[in-house]
Amino acid sequence: MGDDLEILIRINKAFVKIIFSQVVTQPVDIAQLQNLSLFAHLDPSLLETFAQHSQLTSYAKGSVVFHEGEVLPACLHVLVSGRLHIARIAASGKETILRILPPGEVFAAPSVFGSGKAPATVTVIDPATVLRLDQQVLLDGFSRTPELALHLLGVLNQRLQQLHNQVHGLISERAIVRLVNYLEYVADSAGVELVEDGEQLRSRLNHYQIARSIGITYEECVRLFKQLQAVVTYQRGGIITIRDRQKLSAISKPD
Repeated sequence: MGDDLEILIRINKAFVKIIFSQVVTQPVDIAQLQNLSLFAHLDPSLLETFAQHSQLTSYAKGSVVFHEGEVLPACLHVLVSGRLHIARIAASGKETILRILPPGEVFAAPSVFGSGKAPATVTVIDPATVLRLDQQVLLDGFSRTPELALHLLGVLNQRLQQLHNQVHGLISERAIVRLVNYLEYVADSAGVELVEDGEQLRSRLNHYQIARSIGITYEECVRLFKQLQAVVTYQRGGIITIRDRQKLSAISKPD
């Protein structure tokens, strides 16, 4: 009886894993491409070509889009909806979150311009839809619309600058300054909603995600939020509200 029960439990776990890792792929139309800032300005004839060589893939919460080091398909990746967690795992097992990706962002650049291997592991935080556009079709599009290439290069340059700032902060800045800079970055990149108490971040972030993004412990993150409670509030569910942006920014400035 005990062995039978254990087998049933294993089967159930396997079934649940299959269900939650399921992906659904569908074709793309021009309207969906026009909703993305990267393609919004393009000629309809080019969009038609892109749509014919693209696909949308939907992922359930908790799914892994790809693992670090995995060989990637030769295509441009754009997050259409949902949120993605991009992280690297050290040999010690410690996770470093590189980015929490909001909709509209390009990711996995090496699949188009680099080694073709995933630089980090990408996991779905909220149910997500990813657009994939064939690499050669994208490169042909650059010759027809050079502005598209310049726009994409600008996005990648901004990404490099963010990574530089992140590394610099980990080396030289106090933990509270890193937290302030991170909150301001999320507010500017993912946006805010005006509420009675101030500016509420659209992106929901828990203490663990923030701690792993700025190189501190979970406990230190909780403590720092308590220190900042006059200018920032943290509510259950990762709801963060900046009560006074000016005072928050002043914390990161040298005396």
